Amino acid sequence: MSWMFFRDLLTGVNKYSTGIGRIWLAVVFIFRLLVYIVAAEHVWKDEQKEFECNVKQPGCENVCFDHFFPISQVRLWALQLIMVSTPSLLVVLHVAYREGREKRHRKKLYVSPGMMDGALWYTYLISLIVKTGFEIGFLVLFYKLYNGFSVPYLMKCALKPCPNTVDCFISKPTEKTIFILFLVITSCLSIVLNFIELSFLVLKCLIMCCLQKYSKRLQSSACECHDLRYVECGVIAAPPLLQNCRSDLAIGASQRGETKPLF
Repeated sequence: MSWMFFRDLLTGVNKYSTGIGRIWLAVVFIFRLLVYIVAAEHVWKDEQKEFECNVKQPGCENVCFDHFFPISQVRLWALQLIMVSTPSLLVVLHVAYREGREKRHRKKLYVSPGMMDGALWYTYLISLIVKTGFEIGFLVLFYKLYNGFSVPYLMKCALKPCPNTVDCFISKPTEKTIFILFLVITSCLSIVLNFIELSFLVLKCLIMCCLQKYSKRLQSSACECHDLRYVECGVIAAPPLLQNCRSDLAIGASQRGETKPLF
């Protein structure tokens, strides 16, 4: 299986991610994708051939293997990587839509197509929620399918066409258990990073909204001058009529000061 598409996808998403999002991408690429390609695929390479039961009844081993492993553990791991990485494609597609819109209108519609604001902020938030949901869902599915996160070395099977209860042995159970625990740890780390990034984005948005409301209140209070208002953004001055009244009063006062008493 070729993973070049996911490498290009993760590289594209890295341009529009936050600092916490870049850490998540590093965890996915180094500790999950590379470990899967380099080591995990080889550990589960011939799992069905190496699954043995202490009976030579035709079809017994196949039935028991299908019962204990309805889907291969390594293929479920690969499916999890695909589903977790796909929501990030929403952000890349949204940025591409913004760039295409600017080209069609032939003018600057955004400060930057990749800037995290407006609808792109909601797209990024939705992708985080979907990724977290997939991570939790696959961990629960993994636990339910295989009755835990460990691989036993011995399983007992009493399904037909087995003549009686037979013992079946799994190859490399300890090594597989270590890789599965590594998968669970990295999945939990990814969930924690997603929650931190989600909280960071929501908290940042709330702080920005509060600052905007506070600045609007300051501007509205600064534009008030008793009962008379001179409504012009950024300019605070007295109306011309009030200025004329003040000048007339000043002239009258000066004239009264110059008059001398008769006695």
